[in-house]
Amino acid sequence: MAEPGRPAAPTVPRARGEVARRVAGSAAAGCSLAGAVAVTLAVVAGPGPGFTGYVSEAGIAGSAHAATYRIGILALAGALLLIGAALPPGVWAAPALLATGAVFTAVSGAVTCSGGCPLPPFERATAADLVHGGASIAATAAVVFAMITLAVSGPAGRTVRRLAGVAAALTLPLCATVGLAMLVLGRGPVVGVLERLILALAVLWGVSTATALALCKEPHAARSFR
Repeated sequence: MAEPGRPAAPTVPRARGEVARRVAGSAAAGCSLAGAVAVTLAVVAGPGPGFTGYVSEAGIAGSAHAATYRIGILALAGALLLIGAALPPGVWAAPALLATGAVFTAVSGAVTCSGGCPLPPFERATAADLVHGGASIAATAAVVFAMITLAVSGPAGRTVRRLAGVAAALTLPLCATVGLAMLVLGRGPVVGVLERLILALAVLWGVSTATALALCKEPHAARSFR
């Protein structure tokens, strides 16, 4: 009960905000799954070079599965925005990083690369190739930094922190390895497999985090640092 002379706590707006965040979490989980399925179908069904190529090759203009690929990428971009919206109050940097990742993800889907998605230093790249590749790298970096931020953010809640910590611990060394492999080895099965592992981990983190946010109640400040 509220103390005499003191207004009652604004429980109704808080409850509405919690419901909205849980709805956003549910939508994020759905978008993550739908996007992952669409991109996977485009990659598997397309005439790409298998594990020796990049996932983005499924979205090359003129490909029979380019539309499916782009829809999947846009769905994943939407999932990042929704995860940011589903985070509880008090989580500061992660929503901005997720929004940044969503923008660059959408750019990477909208700006298609040329055949083979060439990148320097071993291949001659067009302006579109550089924009696409740069947007893809920036999107991945933003998502990884969001994981790191969430891993140490008390208001995010225990489950979200643990999921982010595990995902960051697995993804960071893979990102470093794929960056080194692209500079030293260039296109090949090493980069292809590593890229797919990073994307799979990011999608798995997105689905599990969105599900946790959809199912869990808003963490109270007193519990957020436990």
